[in-house]
Amino acid sequence: MKNLTITVDDAVLEWARIEAARRGTSVSRMVGDFMAEMMQREDAYERAYLAWRTDERGWQAPQDSSSIARSTSPARAEGRNSLVFGGAA
Repeated sequence: MKNLTITVDDAVLEWARIEAARRGTSVSRMVGDFMAEMMQREDAYERAYLAWRTDERGWQAPQDSSSIARSTSPARAEGRNSLVFGGAA
């Protein structure tokens, strides 16, 4: 296990000491546990992302542009977008 020196504001250190005492641990252990938890979350996210990227059953892009035109309104197929807000004018 390695040692780490960090720099924090006085108010942050005071809060960390109180919080560590409340949890029955040390500031050092609390910071180490926090970093380990963040590493595990990041690893889990990365694994989920890679699984999604390699999933062959996922969404497939249409093979031809005619299917895109059929799935949109005529105005959108021509590149026009209009928004109507509110009631009758």
